[in-house]
Amino acid sequence: MAQPNPGSQPEPSLDVITIGRSSVDLYGQQIGSRLEDIGSFAKSVGGCPANIAIGTARLGLKSGLITRVGDEQMGRFIIEQSAREGVETKGIKTDKERLTALVLLAVEAEGVSPMIFYRSDCADMALDEGDIDESFIKSSRAVLVSGTHFSRPNTEAAQRKAIRIAKANGRRVIFDIDYRPNLWGLAGHAEGFERYVKSDRVSSKMKETLPDCDLIVGTEEEILIASGADDVLGALKEIRRLSPATIVLKRGAMGCIVYDGPISDNLEDGIVGEGFPIEVFNVLGAGDAFMSGLLRGWLKNEPLKTCATWANACGAFAVSRLLCSPEYPTWAELDFFLKHGSQHRALRKDEAINHIHWASTRKGDIPLLMALAIDHRSQLTSICDELNLDYKKIVAFKRLAVEAAARVADGRSGYGMLIDERFGRDAFFDAATKNFAWIGRPVELPGSKPLRFEFSQDIGSQLVEWPLDHCIKCLCFYHPDDPAALKTEQQEKLRTLFEAARKVGRELLIEIISSKNGPLTDDTVSTAMEELYALGIKPDWWKLEPQASTAAWKKIEAVIAKNDPWCRGIVLLGLEAPADELLKGFEATLAAPSVKGFAVGRTIFAEAARGWLSGKLNDEEAIADMAGRFRQLTDAWLKTRGLN
Repeated sequence: MAQPNPGSQPEPSLDVITIGRSSVDLYGQQIGSRLEDIGSFAKSVGGCPANIAIGTARLGLKSGLITRVGDEQMGRFIIEQSAREGVETKGIKTDKERLTALVLLAVEAEGVSPMIFYRSDCADMALDEGDIDESFIKSSRAVLVSGTHFSRPNTEAAQRKAIRIAKANGRRVIFDIDYRPNLWGLAGHAEGFERYVKSDRVSSKMKETLPDCDLIVGTEEEILIASGADDVLGALKEIRRLSPATIVLKRGAMGCIVYDGPISDNLEDGIVGEGFPIEVFNVLGAGDAFMSGLLRGWLKNEPLKTCATWANACGAFAVSRLLCSPEYPTWAELDFFLKHGSQHRALRKDEAINHIHWASTRKGDIPLLMALAIDHRSQLTSICDELNLDYKKIVAFKRLAVEAAARVADGRSGYGMLIDERFGRDAFFDAATKNFAWIGRPVELPGSKPLRFEFSQDIGSQLVEWPLDHCIKCLCFYHPDDPAALKTEQQEKLRTLFEAARKVGRELLIEIISSKNGPLTDDTVSTAMEELYALGIKPDWWKLEPQASTAAWKKIEAVIAKNDPWCRGIVLLGLEAPADELLKGFEATLAAPSVKGFAVGRTIFAEAARGWLSGKLNDEEAIADMAGRFRQLTDAWLKTRGLN
């Protein structure tokens, strides 16, 4: 393995910078359909270098990306999503003249994925030497250049400048051959899936690059185009003649072979990593996942056999799932798979692995959550009925509650809201502008037992319309001593909701109230949670009532630690308790580190609601009253945690 001489250079802050394509991939969600017949698409970041930047970041490397995006919503999506994934984005330039590239894709059959590249004068192909900042290149231990960006003079000049800077400063150079014939003008628009068209022009560009590389990675077709040879063994020998780099030959389901010395006459005479037999569902993006796993090992100087094994495993994850970068494994997920394997050839059907994937790729950390719950419906309609008021008044009141919560939050992290869909649609729009850390919305029919959903029992069709960052909240009146038939019915309902939440990619909060159904002992709530965990239900959050003792909280904590260490945590509910009782409840939760905060409603808004709806309080007075009560609770919570 080639080792650069770092000389007197400062220690780089990044492990790898990838250069080249970035796009928004639109994947057809109907599997087994022609692209002509697709009815809906899932959006993700795509493009070989962008995928690898995200893939390596998920595996614990510090990555950066150099590309261009348009000055529009899709360009901002690439920047924002890359940042959320931990990618350094200062190398992403915004092009005010061009649009972000798009790719439309479908899974028509096993291993058959037609695609259309919308790349006419796109932003990433306008990359030029001016976009390559010397200090940024020097900040990384390695740079990755990609084949497509040698197809135009300006992008070629940008990559060659990056290579010169890297070599002059003892940095490694990685070459992902990344050959797409139609991006070189060698195939039609409809032939985006075409893997190989022989071209002396392309080969000459590739061969110019090989001597400067420390690592060269490609499929059999890509090895052929990079060398100009007509057979794979001859191609490997030609690449070795031009370059001392480590060569990695990707062979799809057969894994890969790594060549770190002379090329013999036996193609199999190389280093082979462990293979992973899996169902081939979608091959698109598998090479970028493969490269991510390879680089996790190679840039940390792991043995080449280990590098190849990690690469094969990451490729296996990718071909077993639909999308590209969103489906790539995290290090926690990969580590679990390498240690435990899977009983499923289709990894996307492995619940244990999928849970780690979901939990380790959730958006941001929320170590503190103080939420004003204004998702109440029946309590407010009762007041309106009593006062003979139109329910439209509730809609206006909930907007006042958003303003009250926002005044207390004042843009700080750790604040949130629970708002219902029935009366809170306008409040949702208001909340979206307030920078809350968390927004939840209920799905249960108020007061239902057995549990019913409010608008439709086909909950999945409802959830798909929600914003991605809205958390599902479901209240279930559940007690371990409930009759068996009732318990089974409610468990099935919660399991259905959990499956729907995962399918549509929304977080789930399950609220359990047991005290209204029977005695609340030290074991009641922990037993209820254990029963739900036994069904495979793993909510992102729990919302629980204050417990009778420290012992009860410790048992709840133990159940979470045993069943789901990835759980975001618990928030405390209020049940219209007086503020002083809630403050005592706050102190008791110190025994349970999983309790991250509270989501309280009537304790905060009950008096303001009656006063405003009856005309005794004006808007400002109602807002001030709720803000004062919310602030009292948030100050008390922060004080118990030593945070104020």
